[in-house]
Parts: sequence; C-alpha cells; structure tokens
Amino acid sequence: MGPLAGIKVIEFAHIMAGPVCGLMLADMGADVIKVERVPRGDDTRHTLPPDVDGESAAFLMMNRNKRGIAVDLKTEDGKNIARRLLADAHVGIENYRKGTMERLGLGYEEVRKFNPGIIYAELSGFGRTGPYANRAGFDLIAQGMSGIMSITGEGDGGPPTKCGPPLSDITAGILAAMGVLGAYIHRTRTGVGQRVDTSLFEAAITHTYWQSAMTFATGISPGALGSAHPLNAPYQAFETADGWITVGAANQTNWLRLLDVLDRPDLQEDPRFADNPGRMANLDDLVAVLSGIFRRRGSSDWLERMEQAGVPAGPVLDIAGMQADPQTLARGMVTQAPHSRVGPVETLGHPVHYSATPAEISRGAPLLGEHTLEVLGEHGYCLAEVEKFIAEGVVLAEKS
Repeated sequence: MGPLAGIKVIEFAHIMAGPVCGLMLADMGADVIKVERVPRGDDTRHTLPPDVDGESAAFLMMNRNKRGIAVDLKTEDGKNIARRLLADAHVGIENYRKGTMERLGLGYEEVRKFNPGIIYAELSGFGRTGPYANRAGFDLIAQGMSGIMSITGEGDGGPPTKCGPPLSDITAGILAAMGVLGAYIHRTRTGVGQRVDTSLFEAAITHTYWQSAMTFATGISPGALGSAHPLNAPYQAFETADGWITVGAANQTNWLRLLDVLDRPDLQEDPRFADNPGRMANLDDLVAVLSGIFRRRGSSDWLERMEQAGVPAGPVLDIAGMQADPQTLARGMVTQAPHSRVGPVETLGHPVHYSATPAEISRGAPLLGEHTLEVLGEHGYCLAEVEKFIAEGVVLAEKS
C-alpha cells in the first residue's frame, strides 16, 4: 500500500520538476491524479524521440503510478471540475509560471478558502518571492546561476559545463515532496494546511554545500576539478589499461591501503603526499604519479585488488551498464510498469526502501484522458454530464 496510502494528490504540473514531485508521492502510495490540458496534454508527451511504440519515453518515466484526466481549465466547467477535485484533496502540485493558477482562480489563496487543510506545493524557476519570481526557469539556467557550471568540467580555463542530468529539475521535485511530507506532519497535528514553495534555483544551490563552505571560509570561489574532490585526495577517476575506474582513498587509512595495492609503499615517505593537505596542495603531481601506475593493469584487476584491500573503488559505467549491474537489480532500481496500451514498460524503481510499507510501481503513465470518466465519476459527475463535457471540449476522455 505504501506509506502514503489514502492520501489524495491533484497534480497540475508539466515537464519535469512538478511531475517528479508527483512521482515520488505516487510511488509511496498516494493517489495522484494528473490534470492535463486539452488537447495536447503535458508537453513531455511530445518530447520525441525516443519513444516506446509511439509513447514518449520521458513521459512514461515521469508519470508512472498516476491516474490522468484531461481538462480545459480555461472554461468555467473545467475550473469547477478542478475545484471539486481539490475540495477534499490533501495535496495540490503546480509548476506553472507565477500567476497562472491565480488567473484561473485555482491559486493557493483561493483553494484554501474551500479546503483550509490543503498542502499546496508550488515549484518554479526561482521561487514565488524575490526579484526573479516572475522569470521563467529551466535546468540549464539554474545550473549556470547556482555556480554548478563553474565547478563542473576538467579544470580552470575550460568552458562552463552543465552536469549531465537535469539536476535542478529532479532535485526540486524531490525537495517539494519532502516539503509536502513535512507540511503533512504539521497538518496531522493541527489540521491546517500550507503553501510549500521551492524552485530549480534553490534546488541547484543545495548541490554546492562543499563549495559554498569553502567560499564562505576563504572568500574565494573554487573552480572545476573534473572528477576530483575539492577537499580530499585521491578521490577521482583514473584511466586503466582498458577503461576507467573511480578511487575513493580520501582518508589516511585508505591512502595507506591504496599504497599497498599499488605496491608503492615508498610514496608514504614522499613529503608531497604524506597527508591530505600535502596531497591536495600537490594534486597535479599526485595524479600524474597514480595515473602512470593505474594504466599498467586492467580495470577488473585493479577493482578486485582494491576490494580485497578494503579501498573504496568502482567502475565507470554508462547508463546501460548501470541498468544491468547486479546491485542495481538487487535493489529493485530497474523494474516494469504495466502501461495500458504498450504493455510492460521498463522504468526506474523507487529509491527508498520501507520495511513495513514498501513502495510499489503498479501503474504505467496514463494515456491522455485515460481516467477522466473514472475520476469524474468518483467526484459525483453522472455519465450524462461527462458526455456533455466531452462534446463541448471541456474534458477529453480516452479509453485504454
């Protein structure tokens, strides 16, 4: 059933950050009803290629475990449908530009009048307050303004580099889900709901904890270090005879273990590498010495030796390699969601494991309007009313 079984969530969200929030809550058992616009639905439906039998792969990933309806919120009937859905909802999610939901009469201040207990999560580019509140936001912009692109890449002097995944979108969705859970605990104690406001910008900033601490302490912004760590060494990727591995010998104990693996106990006496401050001060020299050694053997050989010695290390995998890794599979991080049209679809599993209320992937992403009839029926609309809405273009209902 999941830890959030019985919680009703109405998601007015598109693309990524808002849908990630809904995804997290749905995986934990909440009944997430995704409200999409008529006639195109969530823009992610049209993010092609790649596709799975015509269905957007991105949409399938972001919206599994949700029910979906399609409503024209620009019509009075559509707005009334949304209000009826929200009237007994525990949570609302929206990630449109500031003012959009307010113009529709569906913003937090309006909704709380008829549902004072609602938790209303707002995700945006820069938050609902401050000088940038009206700006549109995207992951690329957030990564650039947060400092992430200045500390990513292969060293000073290179071009600013974006972190590969849409870091701020995904993190904003997770932070919003965390905020919803915190607000829900408050609601259980007081009966009072509240607004939860987070942004891509703040989500990206949270990933600079190490570098921000360094800048607060020194007044100097650190630069890019490739795969290296800003505070400890050796802690980075090294090329081997047949690939790449990562080595995390970041403390003195693991450094000494690594020297045994490398059969280079003499480096312990080298004053440049005797302790972590020395290794950081002479990082270029350290990397040059270790790189020459690592290139003498293959990755699997080095990894076996380091595992036996207790030195943290691992292979550098591509995404397909990660998906096939036995630990990935053992932790259920690759699973399937049953889609109503294309059948079982591979998807990533839920990343948190609960001993009493496990999360479950039981439903694939909805077709546009797939659950309109079902959801409206649950909310008191008779079939004649729904058929009238369909005929007038207020809703779209597509049977699976």
